[in-house]
Amino acid sequence: MTHQDIWLAIDRFAVKHNMSCSGLAKFSGLDATTFNKSKRWSKYGQPRWPSTGSISKILSATGESLENFVKCIYD
Repeated sequence: MTHQDIWLAIDRFAVKHNMSCSGLAKFSGLDATTFNKSKRWSKYGQPRWPSTGSISKILSATGESLENFVKCIYD
């Protein structure tokens, strides 16, 4: 899995749950800007990966499994 794959899965996961990325973050108890596209790369061009804690929170809030999250990469 690549950096782009993980962020694509978050984008698709939000759509799957009829939310924006910001809405998914808020619904999961995270800051609304957690999944903003502007936060996916550092100012030096280095990739920023979402934390496992953030992914865990969106799974818990939506009642989804990690397997279903990973499937969003390939949908």
